[in-house]
Amino acid sequence: MGMRETRSGARSRIADIAREAGVGTATVDRVLNDRKGVGRPTAERVLDVARRLNYPLPPQLVAMPALTNLNFDFLIPAGPHPFFKMVGEALETVDERFPKFSTTATRHDIEKFNPAALADSLLRIGERSSGIAFIALEHPQVREAVNVLVDRGIPVVTMVSDLSNSRRLGYVGIDNRAAGRTAGHILGRFVGGRAGKVAMIAGSLSYRGHEEREMGFRHILREEFPNLEIVGLREGHDDDAQNYSAAREILHQYPDLAGIYNIGAGASGIGEAIEEAGRGGEITFVSHELMQVTRRFLISGILDAVINQNARHEVINCVRMLANFHAKRDLSTNVEPTRIEIFLRENLP
Repeated sequence: MGMRETRSGARSRIADIAREAGVGTATVDRVLNDRKGVGRPTAERVLDVARRLNYPLPPQLVAMPALTNLNFDFLIPAGPHPFFKMVGEALETVDERFPKFSTTATRHDIEKFNPAALADSLLRIGERSSGIAFIALEHPQVREAVNVLVDRGIPVVTMVSDLSNSRRLGYVGIDNRAAGRTAGHILGRFVGGRAGKVAMIAGSLSYRGHEEREMGFRHILREEFPNLEIVGLREGHDDDAQNYSAAREILHQYPDLAGIYNIGAGASGIGEAIEEAGRGGEITFVSHELMQVTRRFLISGILDAVINQNARHEVINCVRMLANFHAKRDLSTNVEPTRIEIFLRENLP
């Protein structure tokens, strides 16, 4: 009896919302269940009435307050980086993901590994932005630009790689130190008890995220796998050709090489060098981000494990955090931590 009364009460409240919003109950039902087919002005009117009547909204609607004309800007390193391409694709779906709110997300391609250019872009784009999300370079010029924007009232969020000692609003991305430890754990277990040498190839240590991954990797090998000797770190600037050359040199220099950890992008170059040397399956290879090339190398056995983060999830979390700032609500409202995903050949989606 109580359940029938609850349902009846819910139907009655939907009818009240419909009457005050000047729409049918079917339209209210579509809006409250976050289904497509209702125009933005109508949806906003329905949600305004529902809030005024204290109707309990589902989390995906609570997460995005009824704000309009928010223009968020995402600063992404330029170039053929597959992960950043996925970030760009996720940005194209922001309007579709949040059809009830007038929120736009614009991508700006920024020169890679150039802190001065990044700082200039932050200040220039920030003049007309409702909020900025960007992949940070660890540099005083970048830090100062972020602090200037915050002083102007522009919220700034770092994603993928954080920025120390800045007044940014928050960070969206995986725990990169934990990611490095995860890579070291996988590599050490796959190598087994045999002694050998291990190499690391980073994109650039100007990314705090890459530096933290290196730190985590070094620490766990020292703690749990003393039989493995790290033979240095090379920076390939997330470039396939540079990573190919670095991997070829490493393979030639260390015949007893047991493993390679690719801290950033450019997995294709390393995989090709291992394949060309005929040492697939002999060398444990761990890299980041599940994409077409890493998927291919996983299937062929050249690559043993991929540590992944969900680009679409991170973009949505950035939008939510920036919108929460404008709504003067808790910044973490419906912003879920980015989980580290581990993919092997046997569990590919």
